[in-house]
Amino acid sequence: MPTPEKTSLPRIVAAGRDLLEEHGPDGLTMQRVATRVGVRAPSLYKHVRDRATLLAAVAQDALEALDARLTVTNGSLEQLAYAYRAFAHEHPQAFRLLLGGLASPEALEQAAAPLLAASRALVGEDEVLAAARLVTAWATGFIQMELAGAFRLGGDPEHAFAFGLARIRRALADGG
Repeated sequence: MPTPEKTSLPRIVAAGRDLLEEHGPDGLTMQRVATRVGVRAPSLYKHVRDRATLLAAVAQDALEALDARLTVTNGSLEQLAYAYRAFAHEHPQAFRLLLGGLASPEALEQAAAPLLAASRALVGEDEVLAAARLVTAWATGFIQMELAGAFRLGGDPEHAFAFGLARIRRALADGG
């Protein structure tokens, strides 16, 4: 009779996600994950080939969580940008991990769908990808600076985010 599994891939990924937020990417080790799920490190290799596979699984999980958050917005450019920002503030290490390109192209395409739809509504089909990239690049840069504590000149980052988003929306809606 085979021995029962003491853990599962979803438990391993959840532990990896938590450890990523607690210790950063360098602190996400197979040994820490094994300890967190209550098994010896070699047992993890029944579920994940290596640390790189674990990081990819954690990135995929993070992208699915972001996608779920974006999907429940009203689909407006503003709501999508604020949901993206909220995700980054709640899961800063997962947000940074997503920028590393570890998630599958299919998952990226699915997560991008709401932004593409909002962009299409503003600029039409011909410029939809350029508009979505503009919004993503601006929001990602703003959020990365915010998370790094780079806004040191005073003022309210919340106001600056709203200001930038309103200007981008207006420019897209006005055709340039």
